[in-house]
Amino acid sequence: MRLAQVAVRALDLDRATDFYTVLLEAEPTARFDPPGLVFFDLDGLRLMLDGNAPPSLVYLHVENVHDALDRLDGLAEVASRPHVIFSHEDERLGPAGYEEWQAFIHDTEGNTVGLVAYQRP
Repeated sequence: MRLAQVAVRALDLDRATDFYTVLLEAEPTARFDPPGLVFFDLDGLRLMLDGNAPPSLVYLHVENVHDALDRLDGLAEVASRPHVIFSHEDERLGPAGYEEWQAFIHDTEGNTVGLVAYQRP
């Protein structure tokens, strides 16, 4: 079994689409309006923007949390600045020998998004 889709609340579909296009550095793969759904492909996982979805907390892998925040300058409220949360000594939760960096933002629709990156110390 694998995760197939994640729904993220999008009260303003155009605004949310613009935000996630910048964050993901990718164009949507589909839009259905009505009923008001936009889809992005995240390596086989569908990210669905939906006005009827509840608020969410989604963690997204990025290459570098600092660069992602720079790209989103002015588009998102930073809830937690980039920081190391864990050093991986083995492969249980991430690549061994890497630090896990995270930052948290609030998207344009009030959802919380965790940005996660793995970097060598």
